Amino acid sequence: MADFKDELSPELIGRLAGDLAGASASFDRTAFEQLACTGIGDLELKARIDWIARALAETMPTPPEEAGRVIRGALDSGGLTGWASMPVNAYVASALRDRPDVALPLLAALTSRYTAEFAIRPFVEAHYEVTMGQLRAWTTDPDEHVRRLVSEGTRPRLPWASQLSRFVADPAPALALLEPLVNDESLYVRRSVANHLNDISKDHPDLVLDAARRWSRGSTQGDFVVRHGLRTLVKRGHPEALAVLGFDHHAPIEITDLACSPSTISVGEATTVTFTLHATEATRAAVDYLVHYQGVRGPKAGKVFKLTVQDLPAGQAVHFSRRHRFESLSVRTIHPGPHRIEVQANGRVLGATEVHITAAETSEGPV
Repeated sequence: MADFKDELSPELIGRLAGDLAGASASFDRTAFEQLACTGIGDLELKARIDWIARALAETMPTPPEEAGRVIRGALDSGGLTGWASMPVNAYVASALRDRPDVALPLLAALTSRYTAEFAIRPFVEAHYEVTMGQLRAWTTDPDEHVRRLVSEGTRPRLPWASQLSRFVADPAPALALLEPLVNDESLYVRRSVANHLNDISKDHPDLVLDAARRWSRGSTQGDFVVRHGLRTLVKRGHPEALAVLGFDHHAPIEITDLACSPSTISVGEATTVTFTLHATEATRAAVDYLVHYQGVRGPKAGKVFKLTVQDLPAGQAVHFSRRHRFESLSVRTIHPGPHRIEVQANGRVLGATEVHITAAETSEGPV
């Protein structure tokens, strides 16, 4: 599988150069390609984007208005698509940072080519009032990509981006930007709103719960946003978050026959978790299981895996089964030893069992 960094290749640089040269006869395509391609093979993804952006800063027209006209011309000709737009976004965020009047409309035009969610963030920090005013205006933009930029670009903990510390500390201004987008006709936009809400929940759960209750009652699309926006709190078994979604944390549910089979496996193999739930009254249950992976210094906090949402009839046994593989991944190393598995319903842990992991066998060739 190709690495994302390989998208920022000499071939892409050539295409980007062609887009810009087609929009401006004075753009020095040769100089740009030489600067951008030299040494790029040794760089990772983010560094490649910044490297190409610096090459643009060396070769694009110095006056911001003129640079903006070149970018607009390339966009109007159908250029700067996909990954080719990312270095241009980075160029706008750095070289034009002191001119938000030029830069922000450019980012609105660029975001539909891939995304300008990373490039908008420096303007929130450097020109807060101006940028927030523009973001408020964009909440009603006819382009769904621009409306999504309002939400995605102001996420306090956007993956692969620096945190917006002011919104980590006080997300109220960003939350106000989301209000007009909760009922957006575009699922693309609403999904971003849900992810933004989930970000806020990690630092301000009470604020998120207030918004979730309000949106659940008074919006046409709020159910989707709330359900996805509360996912971290639900995984943590937060009683109030579960209640917003219609789950009773204290519902009378019991567990029997919880087991892992096989109970001893090697790294890379799988075990099947089985159990039975009994409810004394009809209950809607969000059923999950947690794995406490063995770490170098002992068991880790439980990693939640979603199992199912199911209605449990009163007085009837309901059987569950899930196969779980213990294999090392880029984000997780499986260590030998006991790994605790817990089952929870509506955020309440009902029971636990263990699977014992042994080191994977290695086959040796003939001596």
